[in-house]
Amino acid sequence: MFEPVDDAIERIARHLRRPVRIDPALDSRVMREITTVPQPGGATLLGATWRWLRRPHRVTLTPLGGLAAAAALAVVVLLSRTDSQSPAPPQTESRAFQFVLVAPRATHVSLVGDFNDWDATRTPMRRAGSEALWTVVVPLAPGRYHYAFFVDGARWLADPSAPVARDEDYGAPSSVLTVGGGGS
Repeated sequence: MFEPVDDAIERIARHLRRPVRIDPALDSRVMREITTVPQPGGATLLGATWRWLRRPHRVTLTPLGGLAAAAALAVVVLLSRTDSQSPAPPQTESRAFQFVLVAPRATHVSLVGDFNDWDATRTPMRRAGSEALWTVVVPLAPGRYHYAFFVDGARWLADPSAPVARDEDYGAPSSVLTVGGGGS
């Protein structure tokens, strides 16, 4: 008749973990719609400039002008080559993580953790779909994070779908999330 709560939570979590597929033709459809939007009425200088920039123009160039343009292009290429020889600083790539909590009686839920200095005001969660489901997406760089859910301004909850952290500091329950690097 009724499925156990753990089965329902697992089914919801599996559903939320599925990747979202976006139609590859979406970009072309959006750009086609944008180009059909009428341009603002043309008496303004900006409108006239925009129309002038969008029309084709014939450009004639004297040999001296061509030589000057080639010299300017050569300078730009040489400058970009010397800049590209300096090592780039290592970049840490963030990944978006969705946190989900099933809390049917909660009126307010926040995600707190190392990534937001345990500040309950910085990452509020929102109801998603049903009255019981709370969710938020947070970008996280590679590393290990302790986190918890702060419910109704009074109760700390560890994430029931993640490993529980050892009590190292405050005695409140928390969970651990390890975000892997991109091949390091």
